[in-house]
Amino acid sequence: MEYETKSGRAGPGNPTSPRQSVRKNLDFEPLSTTALILEDRPANLPAKSAEEAQKHRQQYEEMVAQAKKRELKEAQKRKKQLEDRCKLEESIGTAAQTWNQDILPNWSTVCTSRRVRDLWWQGIPPSVRGKVWSLAVGNELNITHELYNICLARAKEKWKTSPAHSSEPEIEDAGSSDRESSLELIKLDISRTFPHLCIFQQGGPYHDVLHSILGAYTCYRPDVGYVQGMSFIAAVLILNLDTADAFIAFANLLNKPCQMAFFRVDHSLMLTYFSAFEVFFEENLPKLFAHFKKNNLTPDIYLIDWIFTLYSKSLPLDLACRVWDVFCRDGEEFLFCTALGLLRLYQDVLTCMDFIHMAQFLTRLPDLIPAEQLFQHIAAIHMTSRNRKWAQVLQALQKDPERGSPVLKR
Repeated sequence: MEYETKSGRAGPGNPTSPRQSVRKNLDFEPLSTTALILEDRPANLPAKSAEEAQKHRQQYEEMVAQAKKRELKEAQKRKKQLEDRCKLEESIGTAAQTWNQDILPNWSTVCTSRRVRDLWWQGIPPSVRGKVWSLAVGNELNITHELYNICLARAKEKWKTSPAHSSEPEIEDAGSSDRESSLELIKLDISRTFPHLCIFQQGGPYHDVLHSILGAYTCYRPDVGYVQGMSFIAAVLILNLDTADAFIAFANLLNKPCQMAFFRVDHSLMLTYFSAFEVFFEENLPKLFAHFKKNNLTPDIYLIDWIFTLYSKSLPLDLACRVWDVFCRDGEEFLFCTALGLLRLYQDVLTCMDFIHMAQFLTRLPDLIPAEQLFQHIAAIHMTSRNRKWAQVLQALQKDPERGSPVLKR
């Protein structure tokens, strides 16, 4: 406790106040109200007995002891956090050295080994994450840096000739054959991309880079154009790769069957993905599945945003990057496995909610999600149903859509 020595003394120019008179036996002025318990009562009230004064002093000492105990606990907590941070930084440094010296130089021969897969699951060090993502995603489209520059130049020409939009246009033309007109939509969406980071907005260090990659893509794939959600995927890649390499990874990622189905808004194929998801949902979490079904909460309500942005909008950025790590390794299956992991993590909370609260919770997940806990729940998900894996279930549903979930059929 803190105290200050009394400096004011009674005198002609400083008359004694009633409060000063009752504190005449104290050599200090208590700054905390906790210490007021030690003071004598005002003169117009009965004085404390010796027993009561002793009791109050004992209570005060107990309060001081509790305060010191809390302070010690907080200090220990801070020390533990610092130690954990140091251990994490040390482990990241060690892992980065392993990736740089042992794995990346021998990528083609070791990338599928059990040791590398285990390291992959633990999270790729930020310093090598972009390189690993590029290698894992690949470049089946054979995009070169020169092609990126050509597409970017074309986008810039379009921007010059495109009229300024005074209001936000509709983007429901998902099936349009010519998407280069969507260049203007990019400007509207960039401002909403990771706004808390303040690096992609107008005037931010990565605004022009994000604008360039998205614009170049609309010219590279005018049949797809720009669709909401793309800006988050491109932004995550920009944070981990050089501009041209980010564009290459971006175009190849969006060319994957699942992403192409969603970004081209192929309703039939999207429905097939949702149906496949429900097969594994019911298999892994039957009680929660029944609760969702009872409340008519279908996967499209929460999965669309998760899949469109590869969780980069829904999860904390560092956690989203860990999901991306394994997604680059395992492909689309892991996106749906992550969804089931999230449902498993929060199943006790969700089973107590009605439709509205479940939909609100899943479309706005908690800001703090424990990474290790989430990955433990993801690891507990079994992506097999009747001895069939994800790809086999999806293929069977594509061949026979009638076998899909009756909940999703409109």
